[in-house]
Amino acid sequence: MEITSLIHFLTQLILILKFYLMQIRYIVLAVLFFSIAQSIAWMQMNAPILWSSFNKYKWILILLGIPVTWMFMTATRYAVTGFDGNLWPGRILSFVSGIITFTVLTWILKGEAVNMKTAICLVLAFAILLIQVFWK
Repeated sequence: MEITSLIHFLTQLILILKFYLMQIRYIVLAVLFFSIAQSIAWMQMNAPILWSSFNKYKWILILLGIPVTWMFMTATRYAVTGFDGNLWPGRILSFVSGIITFTVLTWILKGEAVNMKTAICLVLAFAILLIQVFWK
């Protein structure tokens, strides 16, 4: 009986791990799509302000809204799938990926350093992300 119980336990454990890894896969895809979409949106909003040459190409930046919208929709679908049909975790995932993307791009492309207040906000945003992903 003990071997049978052990086999049953291991089978159940494998099924749970497989399900959990599948969920993580969708969450990782959601973060990837949200981050790419947020990066393009950053360029749409800030490039004409930072670099005057982008003012000539505003229509290209506007048309980029179509694939960005598709990316946000796809990321949302992945997030909802990864979080068992719940919408709120995906929204928070989008928010946090947007904050992190904005910080990185603003630092790299504009040279704005992160001050203490912003650093604390980033740590809190990352903590929110961890809570959404790991707290069941």
